[in-house]
Amino acid sequence: MQIVEIMQASPVMPVIVLDEVAHAVPLARALLAGGIRVLEVTLRTKAALDAVRALRAEVPDAIVGVGTIKNTDDLAAAISAGAQFGVSPGATPSLLAAVRESGLPFLPGTMTPSNVMAARDAGFFAVKLFPAQQAGGIAMLKALGSVFGDVLFCPTGGISAATAADYLALPNVACVGGSWLAPAALVEAGDWEAITVLARGAAGLPKP
Repeated sequence: MQIVEIMQASPVMPVIVLDEVAHAVPLARALLAGGIRVLEVTLRTKAALDAVRALRAEVPDAIVGVGTIKNTDDLAAAISAGAQFGVSPGATPSLLAAVRESGLPFLPGTMTPSNVMAARDAGFFAVKLFPAQQAGGIAMLKALGSVFGDVLFCPTGGISAATAADYLALPNVACVGGSWLAPAALVEAGDWEAITVLARGAAGLPKP
């Protein structure tokens, strides 16, 4: 799949932080039951890569990506674990060059017009806006859209169930990233039914 296809597969891309590998598969199945197929497992814990391996082996209907890729070592580890796409909080020339060489569908992180220009120059026309709320939120995306009409965004950071629809209404937003679909308290409690309810609400968000 191309990165735009992955972005369009679910209106919300859950930002997943896992401390226990054992939580990965039931969490993914709960999200899938609610209609969310695209999963971003962040490299913020030691369990992340093993969780990706488990998901790829046991949840074939999910589209499993790795987030918080900050350098070429992270990229190599994500690919080795079976990542189907990657996401970074920012972007460097060396990381973007390695991504291009790897062929992995990828969302490089941007925050400013200069970041977007650098990503475009490197051949990336779908990017993450991070941290979205702190970067100016909807007003920033409207401003970027007026200049970069050929770029699609996945804003992430500070977006909630209450604000996601406003972001998704923008023509240059293909999906949003959010941590509210897999809150730590529900994951730790194993309350998969509650997570399915959250996923169902997110999957039903309108996208023009």
